Amino acid sequence: MARVAFIGLGVMGFPMAGHLTKAGHQVTVFNRRAARAEAWMAQYGHAAAATPRAAAEGADAVFICVGRDDDVREVTLGQDGCLAAMGPGSVLVDHTTTSARLARELEAQAANAGVGFVDAPVSGGQAGAENGQLTVMCGGAAGDFARAEPLIRAYAKMCRLLGAAGSGQLAKMVNQICIAGVVQGLAEGLAFAQAAGLDGEAVIDVIAKGAAQSWQMENRHKTMLAGKFDFGFAVEWMRKDLGIALDEGRSNGAQLPLTALVDQFYADVEAMGGKRWDTSSLIARLAP
Repeated sequence: MARVAFIGLGVMGFPMAGHLTKAGHQVTVFNRRAARAEAWMAQYGHAAAATPRAAAEGADAVFICVGRDDDVREVTLGQDGCLAAMGPGSVLVDHTTTSARLARELEAQAANAGVGFVDAPVSGGQAGAENGQLTVMCGGAAGDFARAEPLIRAYAKMCRLLGAAGSGQLAKMVNQICIAGVVQGLAEGLAFAQAAGLDGEAVIDVIAKGAAQSWQMENRHKTMLAGKFDFGFAVEWMRKDLGIALDEGRSNGAQLPLTALVDQFYADVEAMGGKRWDTSSLIARLAP
């Protein structure tokens, strides 16, 4: 059993922290909206703290799952940040999708305090978090990963170290780049089927058995055809992730023309009022 802190109880962090309790660990949580922390305590029976720093007191590991780079800086390096309370030999694990630059910055700050660091963005969405079936892409030193990995396994089906600090974030960028292209292709295919007078469900039943098959096709085609998008990974968060990837591409010279185009398509969806719609809502902008 480890003593751990979990900071950030959104749609991902709430169940992830819960899986740590189910694995037998002693968990203290922090969330900026206290009502969310109270709901978590009511469900899982462990403790909540008033600040990230208080949550991290005496913890063997601290997990973070918040929104943006500035949110991570606030809960780690701010006045009541967790890093100041972490002792030598503990490890800080950031599950937030951030820039690789921030991951390297946090590793350096943690090292100065004798604390390990792993950047560990996740893929699998809310369902993956709830079912303990996330994919976790990690960057950091091998020793730090070795301490964090057994804890991460409480909610992960795949957890792999991909290189030095920042490598997990870079791998998550690859993930989001690939998803953007696949969702746009699926949206266009379904819109084409409808325009051609085909039965979309019947078409998918056939082509899903061949080379066109994808997770997005299997899990999103029904709701895309029905025009239902009030669930899943929100467009505004996908745009944040794609913005990080595009910025990194400008730095490393990678060409991302399709990613840039799909990002603009998501901007169109936002203009339609779809900021909080699922990313599969790309099909909405293709409606006649």
